[in-house]
Amino acid sequence: MSDARRNGATPISAVLFDFDFTLADSSEPVIECVNFALRGLGLPEAPTHEVMRTIGLHLSDTLVELAGAEHRPRAKVFLDLFEKRSDIVMVEGTEVYDDVPDAVAALKERGMRLGIVSTKYRRRIEKILDRDGLLSSFDTIIGGDDVTRHKLDPQPIHMALASLGVPVDKAVYVGDSLPDAQAAQAAGVRFVAALSGTTELHEFEEYAMAGYVSTVNRTDFVEVLERISNGSS
Repeated sequence: MSDARRNGATPISAVLFDFDFTLADSSEPVIECVNFALRGLGLPEAPTHEVMRTIGLHLSDTLVELAGAEHRPRAKVFLDLFEKRSDIVMVEGTEVYDDVPDAVAALKERGMRLGIVSTKYRRRIEKILDRDGLLSSFDTIIGGDDVTRHKLDPQPIHMALASLGVPVDKAVYVGDSLPDAQAAQAAGVRFVAALSGTTELHEFEEYAMAGYVSTVNRTDFVEVLERISNGSS
């Protein structure tokens, strides 16, 4: 019997990732698209730092955060405007973080099933990953257009795990934001915080973290994953 089994731990066999600010930086095109949509609604542009804090939210929540709850009925128009501009700038303007390809290769070498759960549309994630030669490394991708309920709801994470055939106790979800932590908690999946976004470590303290990394890189992430699998997180 392995040490992990003797310690009562359940070895991890699947890793699910958020996309924006976890695996890639899409801040410039997102800011452009958000402000394009706000202008289209006749609203003032939002400051960069405020838009950055909303990256990863569903776009209806982004509108509420930036313009107020009274604008929620206009969310469909906001989304349509965002998507119109996103079709032009999103893929080209998004950059996968430099450490990610090596980290993904290390996880695949260890036999991990990999997935992405994001509010970003799946087709855009696929185009970005395909451009960088990473698409085949991911066994499932659940985008915002694949679900009826979005983070904080556990539906997207549960859908990804069902696709992989992996139970919740053998998976981790990696994300950069509080909605990611809340979604993992709701889904009953262990959460690893990536500090590559705008959320600082102390902000995650009210949620159960299995670990954290400054970025998704081979050395730090594999170490965290091994600690979790051995029951020492």
